[in-house]
Amino acid sequence: MAKTYTIHPESPQVRTVEQIVVMLRDGAVMLYPTDTVYAIGCDLNSKSAVQRVRQIKQQSNDKPLTFLCPSLSNVATYARVSDTAYRIMRHLIPGPYTFLLPATKLVPRLVQNSKRKTTGIRVPDHAVSQALLNALGNPIISTSAHLPQDDNGQFTSFAQTEASISQAELFDCLDKLVDIIVDDGSELGYQVSTILDLTESEPAIARKGLGWEEAATWV
Repeated sequence: MAKTYTIHPESPQVRTVEQIVVMLRDGAVMLYPTDTVYAIGCDLNSKSAVQRVRQIKQQSNDKPLTFLCPSLSNVATYARVSDTAYRIMRHLIPGPYTFLLPATKLVPRLVQNSKRKTTGIRVPDHAVSQALLNALGNPIISTSAHLPQDDNGQFTSFAQTEASISQAELFDCLDKLVDIIVDDGSELGYQVSTILDLTESEPAIARKGLGWEEAATWV
């Protein structure tokens, strides 16, 4: 059974954040709110935790995992950011955007696109996510939460369920799969992030999600 932490959505309690971070450093997997949907995540540098996230999501190792960073300057540690990419990101960060970028050696192979050597990075506009990132000091994996298997043995993306599930139902469904549930009392989000491919000379929107109209003005 997961340990649930109730946290203030705008002014996260320092002690609560520190308690969560201690568990993350020890390899815990959490369900937590972001500025898009609820996400399943862990410390980027915990190989065992990343493997558990993949198992929960039923993802093969060749499928890349997105992770959160606290700022644009931090992104540059984990990705090669061209002048064009920097210009676009500067206008959109923080926000509901995932940026596909060439990965540096600091990105574990376990979360990269193994064929393209690229990675997906977000800088969330979300107080709880930011508090966790700054206290942990490492990026945090962020993959949209899903529901356990349906009658056909398939996993359902939480983002696809729309308003058919409550926060309590989501927590109950994932209670035995994660170690931590972070509850900030906010409304559940149902729209995924907009994905911008910044790996080539010509940037492009790879997926339309939250804020895609704003992104389109810069791509």
